Amino acid sequence: MSEFQEHQAGYLNMELLRFTTAGSVDDGKSTLIGRLLYDSKAIFEDQMEAIEQASINKGEEHVNLALLTDGLRAEREQGITIDVAYRYFATPKRKFIIADTPGHVQYTRNMVTGASTANAALILIDARKGVIEQTLRHSFIASLLQIPHVIVCINKMDLVEYSEDVFEKIRKDYEQSISDKLNVKDTRFVPISALNGDNVVDRSENMSWYDGPTLLYLLEHLHITNDRDFSDVRIPVQYVIRPQKKEYHDYRGYAGRVAGGVVRPGQKVTVLPSGLTSSIKAVDQMGNENMDAAFPPQSVTVRLEDEIDISRGDMIVADENQPSVSQDITFKFCWLSETPLVPGGKYSLKHTSKDVRCIIKSIDYKIDINTLEKNHEDKSVGLNEIGQMTIRTTQPLVFDAYDKNRITGSLLLVDEGTNNTVCAGMIVD
Repeated sequence: MSEFQEHQAGYLNMELLRFTTAGSVDDGKSTLIGRLLYDSKAIFEDQMEAIEQASINKGEEHVNLALLTDGLRAEREQGITIDVAYRYFATPKRKFIIADTPGHVQYTRNMVTGASTANAALILIDARKGVIEQTLRHSFIASLLQIPHVIVCINKMDLVEYSEDVFEKIRKDYEQSISDKLNVKDTRFVPISALNGDNVVDRSENMSWYDGPTLLYLLEHLHITNDRDFSDVRIPVQYVIRPQKKEYHDYRGYAGRVAGGVVRPGQKVTVLPSGLTSSIKAVDQMGNENMDAAFPPQSVTVRLEDEIDISRGDMIVADENQPSVSQDITFKFCWLSETPLVPGGKYSLKHTSKDVRCIIKSIDYKIDINTLEKNHEDKSVGLNEIGQMTIRTTQPLVFDAYDKNRITGSLLLVDEGTNNTVCAGMIVD
């Protein structure tokens, strides 16, 4: 194997961390990501030249690193982030996918989209303003989506003279008003200046009082291996594979992405919702037949000892610790559409690889983001509102609670008339 091939193989096998940024308008999210990319040498020369020229054209004093992520013309003109911008970069330690999400209240749904697959959330706070309503909103969404790690970046420390007292006050305010209420598992605090690069990639000489890690060091060393469910086997079937070739005449495999557990040949399994049982004959992956084991998030093809009627939308699970099977489902939701929810309305539902129709049975409550109190009286649901509802599906759904498995515990509602996604749901016990 050549040196280049060894390098490529090493890159492909590197662990991937997905993280999202959230904060109020002008807290510096896009600048922070630009600084991460710039200081970690993840920007091409032509990209750098383009943003240098754009900064000059706008009459700015510094090179505006935010332009690296604000890709839409409207974003560049207004100086704000409107849509979710995804960026990819890597260091010798890890690969990263960044989701830069908007700070405006009306774009809360965009944050839900960007945070739905994240391992970590970077919540930015302007050191001059401290904890504000949007801080609470974004932290609540991070908690709602069960993001395992939250890094609170107290930005613009250069504008408060790199004061330790300001940093400590904001940290205490956040812990008292948010962390204790939302019960976030892992919360870290880093004082930074995204504009000047303090504590982003390199340690700051202006904050000698801070002895914690830099932001990039934290991102490189967050322990995310145990964030997935490796105990309960879950394989939503996406496709039944029957090759039309003589050498594979008897091949019948069930392809899907492992959503939970460790899958091994010889395991006894149940196919839900039918309840038929068998055992795993082999686990295959493209170019690698008869694997010893597969685990999340690998995509594999499973062959069974018995010929069972299995189709897309079914789920292969281990005999122990089976998921729930029901037509009545209760979940917390974020409404993503400008069209209000229709009480008793019918929607399409997407859950793992299964598509069914459903009807809204009840709106259990809505949540006031400012106070975190539940409102059981108001049954109207509009854009960006969060609460809990119960639905009934036309066919049984196979699912787990969201806090147990983020893949089998999440769902989407789709408007049948427009085909627009109108609701993101997190199933509760």
